[in-house]
Amino acid sequence: MPKKRPTTVGKKKFSKPFGRRVVRPLLRTVPRLAGRGPHTSDIERMRAEADHAVAEARRAHERLREAIDLLPEGIVFLDSEGRYILWNKKYADIYRRSADLFKPGARLEDTLRIGVERGDYAEAQGREEEWLAERLEKLQHPDGRHEQTLADGRCILIEERLTSDGGVIGLRVDITELKQREASFRLLFEGNPVPMIVCDPLDAQILSVNDAAIAHYGYGKVDFEKLTIRHIQAFEAELPWMGDHTEDETTARTWKHVKADGTLIDLAIYSRHLIYDNRPVILLALMDITERKRAEERLTFVAQHDGLTGLPNRNLLRQRLDEILSRTRRSGEKVALLYLNLDNFKTINDTLGHDIGDDLLRSVTKRLRSSLRDEDAVARLGSDEFAIVQSQIGRPEDVVLLAKRLLDVVSQPYLFSGHSVVIGASIGIALAPGDGDESDKLLKSADMALSRAKREARGNYSFFEPGMDASAQARRRIESDLRAAIAGGVLQPHYQPLVDLKSGRITGFEALVRWPHPERGMISPAEFIPVAEETGLINAVGAMVLRRACLDAATWPDDVRVAVNLSPLQFRAGNLLSVVMDALKQSGLSARRLELEITETLLLEKSDEVIATLHALRALGVRISMDDFGTGYSSLSYLRSFPFDKIKIDQSFVRDLGSNRDAQAIVRSIISLGKGLGVTITAEGVETEAELGCLRTEGCHEGQGYLFSKARPNDEIVQLLTAQRTSRGAGRILVA
Repeated sequence: MPKKRPTTVGKKKFSKPFGRRVVRPLLRTVPRLAGRGPHTSDIERMRAEADHAVAEARRAHERLREAIDLLPEGIVFLDSEGRYILWNKKYADIYRRSADLFKPGARLEDTLRIGVERGDYAEAQGREEEWLAERLEKLQHPDGRHEQTLADGRCILIEERLTSDGGVIGLRVDITELKQREASFRLLFEGNPVPMIVCDPLDAQILSVNDAAIAHYGYGKVDFEKLTIRHIQAFEAELPWMGDHTEDETTARTWKHVKADGTLIDLAIYSRHLIYDNRPVILLALMDITERKRAEERLTFVAQHDGLTGLPNRNLLRQRLDEILSRTRRSGEKVALLYLNLDNFKTINDTLGHDIGDDLLRSVTKRLRSSLRDEDAVARLGSDEFAIVQSQIGRPEDVVLLAKRLLDVVSQPYLFSGHSVVIGASIGIALAPGDGDESDKLLKSADMALSRAKREARGNYSFFEPGMDASAQARRRIESDLRAAIAGGVLQPHYQPLVDLKSGRITGFEALVRWPHPERGMISPAEFIPVAEETGLINAVGAMVLRRACLDAATWPDDVRVAVNLSPLQFRAGNLLSVVMDALKQSGLSARRLELEITETLLLEKSDEVIATLHALRALGVRISMDDFGTGYSSLSYLRSFPFDKIKIDQSFVRDLGSNRDAQAIVRSIISLGKGLGVTITAEGVETEAELGCLRTEGCHEGQGYLFSKARPNDEIVQLLTAQRTSRGAGRILVA
């Protein structure tokens, strides 16, 4: 009988046990058949069948090896004596320092012993025989999983099972990366200054807390881990991160929690699903925003209320009026809006001083409030103008009674610092829905009614009538004259200095448009800018001021900037970016020297186009400032919507700053906010040394106002800059 040929799988020979099991039983039948005298053809057939069986076994072996080589885990097959039968590429890769020892028939114990001698197993250092005994015990009596650390630092998870014939099937998984992530997580979790909690995703049971959470909440670690998330919630609410879903919170949710001492705190909570101690958990990062929310609430109050009287301002009045009108459209009830204006208030301010004027406004506020029902509302719209919203009107006579009562209570004498003050008032009345079913229209109607009341007889009231168009006619005249002024190039910018409060030197100028009318003299921007915005002429006015300001500023020293105000309507035109680029190109002014001022009303639109335009302007190098901060809807949310370079404190907060503690607190908060955001803070309307002293003490960066200079034409500005350039030292330049 010919000698058996070795069979191979790839480059490896079959083990002898495998060949004996398959081939010898077949060949043993040959002599028995031969004893019965078989033909030569029978023997050849038997040999062919044997060769076929061997070939089939080889193909099966090759398919098995190909299959296990595809697995991402290491696989090894051992016989009952612990000898290698088969292993895959991943197994050899995991134990690459010992792979040269892997041969069919070799004992695992021998490869382990040689590996220990080579230093392949870090765990065996100094206890080689003990380690070998423990490892062989686990091999012979496998019980669950265990981990093994190799010399190169890798960590291998081992799982082994006995086969029915006493052999062993072993599984190897490289968990080095997982262990590193776990170690990193524990380091990040335990040492993180942010309070963190690990909890069960199904029942919200707290599984672990870090030291920061223990310190922040005031619970001991053992007590903390007996609680669930619901135990520390202030109110019953569904926990969106709980359950079997795996969505992580990429934005924070705001919740109220209760500390161990009963203190309520506001939190911004981020969640993440992960594996912790081999089980799915949720990691909660808890950011305490209690103080931030209080600051936001303070700023929101400042933005929506009058700083002197504490009454709602125009923006908040419009918001509440819209809510009331929306409700009345469904109910059909009538609402009255009363505009109340104090008669000759400016005279009292000028003769008795601003302190008496402020005391008078506060006293008027108290009297108005005491004359209204709980369901009515009062707001301060301007220096001497108030608005009263009267709801649930049964008949028009109710409005007349309220108007007379308000006129009577306001006109009663006041006593301030030995001064007896008597002041009257006029009231304009508009009724909804007849005179307007939207806040803006109703406000305009009440304003026109007030104008007639003041024209005809002060100290009286007047209802709106559709024929009241005198004001509208005046606005039309302004519009006509304004168009001619734009065409004739009559409008011109004047410049008011921006002064560095630390050095006293001029850092820039704000461009303020002026209109010298041939008949009416200098027309106030407060009179024609609203007309320009209403008629769309603001785009032409704004472009003209921008071009002229850039041309003028190009002649100034390189370290002096120019600031130009932008109307929200200029953004709606859609060409603002090109207008700015053209102005810079034509003038040759560097973009870094141009500062564009916007009001927070622009951000109320929440327009993607507006934000995109602002970012494009800033990308050019232009600085962006928020003007009149605090007079509208200012809040941290608007400051987060765009990275402003400067915040300008409205002059209403600066007035009498030296003696007004409330104003000082507000200004201090705004300056602190600006410093935290890394932006420049400029105070508008600085008129006294006391105001300047307070601003410097609080660390305000810049000032602007009549204490330094009024707005002046460019030729005077050039002289002023020349004087500053030639002056020595850092003294403040006053040109009032």
